Amino acid sequence: MKELEQSFHYVVTATTRPERTGEKDGVDYHFLSQEEFQGMIDKGQLLECAKVYDNYYGVPKDEINQALSKGQDVIVKVDVQGAATIKKILPQALFIFVMPPSMGELERRLKQRHSEPAQGVALRLEKAEEEIECLPLFDYVITSHQDRIDDVISQIEAIVAAEKCRVKPRAIQL
Repeated sequence: MKELEQSFHYVVTATTRPERTGEKDGVDYHFLSQEEFQGMIDKGQLLECAKVYDNYYGVPKDEINQALSKGQDVIVKVDVQGAATIKKILPQALFIFVMPPSMGELERRLKQRHSEPAQGVALRLEKAEEEIECLPLFDYVITSHQDRIDDVISQIEAIVAAEKCRVKPRAIQL
């Protein structure tokens, strides 16, 4: 969606996890030390944060506020726990769950990344099964099939377009 230069603002999440090959600080994530991350928590600069797989992740508030003040639609990529927290703070926000077509396909994708040992893959698969049980928290679900990312993008665009046609539109204020 970023490459297609969609008019959304994509929030860059902060994390304490190490940077992976090909990732860029400030583009893929804000890669922070534990101390820097804790400072953001202490100053109330995160909309939500959590420890996931031994690393901290958080959503910076400033970025969301700036985009909303410009009238932009904001996309925040979080896990189910993060979505639940944000839903408590901003219940009027739109929540879309992107899921794999099957657990077997998810396992294949995780192994293909070569970013963690076998026990890490097993942990992520177990967590994914738990997350799928949280579907009722979300407004929409989209299945992401391999080599069909254009379908996912089209569906997200259609959902956003439909939401903008609501008689009573969602009003998001942080």
